[in-house]
Amino acid sequence: MHTHDLSAWQHDHQFGAGNAAAERSTRLVMWITAAMMVIEIGAGWWFNSMALLADGWHMSSHALAIGLSAFAYAAARRYARDPRFAFGTWKIEVLGGFASALLLLGVAALMVVGSLERLWSPSAIHYPEAISVAVLGLVVNLVCARLLGGTHHDHGHHHHGHDHGHSHEHGHDLNLRSAYMHVLADAATSVLAIAALLGGWFYGWAWLDPAMGIVGAVLVASWARGLLKETGKVLLDREMDHPVTEEIREGVETTLAGSETRVADLHVWRVGRDAYACALTVVTHSPTLTADEVRACFSMHEEIRHSTVEIQRCAD
Repeated sequence: MHTHDLSAWQHDHQFGAGNAAAERSTRLVMWITAAMMVIEIGAGWWFNSMALLADGWHMSSHALAIGLSAFAYAAARRYARDPRFAFGTWKIEVLGGFASALLLLGVAALMVVGSLERLWSPSAIHYPEAISVAVLGLVVNLVCARLLGGTHHDHGHHHHGHDHGHSHEHGHDLNLRSAYMHVLADAATSVLAIAALLGGWFYGWAWLDPAMGIVGAVLVASWARGLLKETGKVLLDREMDHPVTEEIREGVETTLAGSETRVADLHVWRVGRDAYACALTVVTHSPTLTADEVRACFSMHEEIRHSTVEIQRCAD
């Protein structure tokens, strides 16, 4: 049985420039969101507006979730060279994204409960004040989305593999995406809130505010579901449907067809943002086949950072 040494790759790739930029942007957005949360809660108390108070406390959950993303980056950076993490600390970031997605689902549920309560028991809304603060919140959310969106775009290009004509989702930062989803969720709910408040102010449609709240909750829940699915797949090592899995199998069996070699067992899982590990067992009639010859069959896949090869020989 043979393995590749991962130490050099771990030191070079655990926390690069893309991660540092993402951590800075996420931390900045966290403080901006927290400041806006204080403004909304204060304005809601001052203007006696339950709508603003509710939105302020709603934003507090997003500030907490974005703070969780920033903490995940800090923890991953702190332990990047800790040898106790066999494949590095990248999954700390994925775990942060998973927890953040759970918080998004909780926010969606609270939005539905609050909206239903307002449908059943309507309360007076201070429209001018609520609209002005909602517009300010939307501007802040758009600024935060620009900060995180720019980092997400740049971060997606900080990888060291080659595409080889296939889509392998290089550079996909699930932790940064979770923070981005929270900001987009806030922006979407702000747009819906502004539309509902304008409808209520000019046309007397008081029911529009809670109705838009339910629409926003469905939108937020759908985003959270997608993020849970992606982060859960990584955390549970569900990568056997990834294209690179079949490419490894085909590469080995096609290249070594002359020696009557086939892949008897193959496992592939993600160990980094653009890195995979694989363990495979080959059955061969060749008396001289080596593990390095097997690895050469998929050496073009630079995303395979670690491989364990077992060779079982069959008697002629």
